[in-house]
This record gives sequence, structure tokens and C-alpha cells, in this order.
Amino acid sequence: MRKTVVIDVVGLSTSLIKHMPFLKAYTENHHLATIQPMLPAVTTAVQSTYLTGQWPAEHGIVGNGWYDRTDCEIKFWKQSNKLVDAPKIWDKARQINPDFTVSQMCWWYNMYANVDYSLTPRPNYLSDGRKVPDCYTTPSSLRDELREQLGTFPLFNYWGPTASIKSSQYIADASIFTDKKYNPTMTFIYLPHLDYCLQKFGQDMERNKKEILEIDGVLKQLISYYEDQQTEIIILSEYGISNATKPVDINRILRQEGLLAIREERGLEILDAGASKVFAVADHQIAHLYFNDPSCYKKVRDMLEKHPDIELVLDREGKRQHNLHHSRSGDLVLVAAPDSWFTYYYWLDDNKAPDFARIVEIFRKPGYDPVEMFMDPKNPFVKLKAAFQLLKKKLGFRYLMSVIPLDATLIKGSHGRLEKDAALHPVIITNQPSGKESLLATDVFGVMWKTLTSDNQQR
Repeated sequence: MRKTVVIDVVGLSTSLIKHMPFLKAYTENHHLATIQPMLPAVTTAVQSTYLTGQWPAEHGIVGNGWYDRTDCEIKFWKQSNKLVDAPKIWDKARQINPDFTVSQMCWWYNMYANVDYSLTPRPNYLSDGRKVPDCYTTPSSLRDELREQLGTFPLFNYWGPTASIKSSQYIADASIFTDKKYNPTMTFIYLPHLDYCLQKFGQDMERNKKEILEIDGVLKQLISYYEDQQTEIIILSEYGISNATKPVDINRILRQEGLLAIREERGLEILDAGASKVFAVADHQIAHLYFNDPSCYKKVRDMLEKHPDIELVLDREGKRQHNLHHSRSGDLVLVAAPDSWFTYYYWLDDNKAPDFARIVEIFRKPGYDPVEMFMDPKNPFVKLKAAFQLLKKKLGFRYLMSVIPLDATLIKGSHGRLEKDAALHPVIITNQPSGKESLLATDVFGVMWKTLTSDNQQR
């Protein structure tokens, strides 16, 4: 088997490559194909499809989060690899070559995966409420070695209002360190940097110029290193990010129809999913609707099919047509119209918004919240407030970093739907031609397998 690296550049599309001097020149001497968007075009589902060669209906990852019907909880960003119910490419490789080894550097569902080496963000949650940056590695000793060589994993630069190139740079440096130490047969690297600016500013190349050039520099470092190691290189993305300026407050729509159950605690409102007649789990441009009361199913479906900012309302047959017919999927799956995306917001008065709405809290929110990338622009003292909270943290006091705005119109880009513009489709760049100008997401598995196992690569 040939030593292979797969570099996942989040949000990369042909619309961006022409603004990346190094990658543009690299691509001209290699083979580029686009990948047709799949539903849902979100991180966890697409990565799982690439690694297994199967659709969400088969591997079970129907989004970044879903509703657990047994314990009546909405669960987002879980990390156990056991959630992916299908063999991965490394399982197939080991059947052929017992000496095959694999490194997983921040691809999702990385914890307890049967990989040889891994890195994934994993903060320490202390009993006094503090969240301390850290990571989880395989083997566990790798964590201490990375800390000694590179410092602590930059968790607060990985997501949130201070997200920056530091996290992608750390992952790149950690990947090179791991490769030098262990020399795995296959390495998967996740570079999240473009996710931040493209969701904040959409396809605004002038505002995104700095970030685009930063990730181009990281790619130059990685590609130069792996070329020196005579490694086969695959560069790909999970989705492109299109302009999206219309937030659709799907749970507020359901609430106004009397379908949500809301509990008030300490004067703030909490969505009670288990007691609601129906509710939505919002995930970028996809929303899963779960019904506890089937009698309102037709009413809700008919109502949402007429909504101008909803392109598709997938029922049982619709889910089957789009390979989403899995038990974790909602009873209805909504796909946003162009320029639209779904918020998780369910309160009607910002004064009653839950305390976690104004902080970076990816687990407690009943849906994805891209507004976490902003500090509240309406508060002129927000940076001073953040600094004061950080001081309290350093002194060991409890604190609440409540600096996130509640204005979804700040977001200018999103993903998840079946984008029609090919310039915004995900891409795959390889040393040998893939045989198609446009691949299905399930085809990526075959491209990786051919690269890994082929004896003679044509450059």
C-alpha cells in the first residue's frame, strides 16, 4: 500500500482556489474534480460518507446532531466513533495488509475509533464550571508529546468568536509531528479555518482575503512536507459555502402554531423536546422535525411546503430518494431555499432567551448556532466584559462568557442544501485522474482506495 494523506479543507470550492496562489499552481499540475453535494452537506455526515462509501441511510450520521427518541434529548457534536454504523476504509485496508496503520487528525467521530493515532479537541470540564482547553489523543501519550512540542491545543481558536488560523496550524503541525514519529500508512487531516470567515461573510473575497491566504500557507507547508516523504496526496472538501442572508426561525414558526412545549426556569425559557407536539433540530440549511403528536403531521407539512424560504419538505419517500431514511432522521426533513438557513431560536422575547444562548455552548443548544462566531456588536463594552470574565477564570471563580449576540442576520454564508452552482461544490484534487469531472460523495471512498492501493500513480 502507498503512503497516503487526505487533507480536508473545509469550505473549499473552485470559487476560492483561484484566490489561493499556492493551491492554484498546485492544482494546475494535478487533477481536480467536483463532488456533487449530498444531503445533508454538513461535516459529520459527509466525512462519514467519504470514510465508509455509504449514504447516511446506511451509516446513520444524518447530521451534526439529532433527537434521541429514547432519552428524549437533542444531541449535537457527539464524538464516539461507534455512532458511525459502517466499516471505514481502514477496516478494509487492514484485511489486506495487517501492517497498515492510520492517523486521524481531527476528522469527526474520532474518539474510540479503531485507529492507531488520533487527535481531537476535548476540553476539561471542571467541577467548578470552568472549561479548560485540551485534546484527546491515541495513544494517550501523544497528547503530552504534542503539548511539549506545540503547546496546549488552541481550543478557543478552534471555534467561537476568537476562532483563527491557530487551530488549523496546530492540527497541521501535530500531523507532521505524528507522521515523523509513527510514519502511518494513511493520514486524515482536518483544516477548519475557512469555515469561520465563509459563514461570517459569505462569498466576499475581499473580506475573506486574509483567511484564504492563511490556509493557502498551511497547505503549502503540508503539501511540501508530504511530497518530500513521497506520499500520495488527496485534497478535498465536504461542501462549499454559499451566500445565505435569510435566517429561518423554524422553531418560532412551530411555537406560534402552539406546537412547542416551553418550560420557564429562573425567568428564562427552555425548549422541552419530549413534551412538544413537534420541534425542529436545526443544522445549517437542514432541519429535522420530530413529531411526538402524529395528529399534527399533515398540518405542519402542508404549512411548511408553502413557506417561501423552504425549498424541500421531505417525507418518508422524500427521505428515501435522498438516502436519509434512517431512524435518527426527523419525521420530516426540511431543506432551506437558496440564500436561507435555519436557526435553533425558539423564544419570542430575547429577555427570556436561555443563558446558554449568549455563550459558546455547542452541546446544550438544540441546534447549530453559527452566531457563536461573533461577539455582540451592539455592546460597546463586550471586549472589556470578555476580558473581565477571563480574569475571573484565571482567578478560579465561576464565570459566564455571555458575549454572543442573538442576531442571526449577522451570518452571511451557510451550507447543507443541494447547491446548484458548481463553482460552490466541494472539490477533490488528486495525483491521478478520478475518471469523472463530477463525483458522487460515495465515489470518494473509491478514489481514496485506488490511491492507497495502486502500484503506479500517474502524476
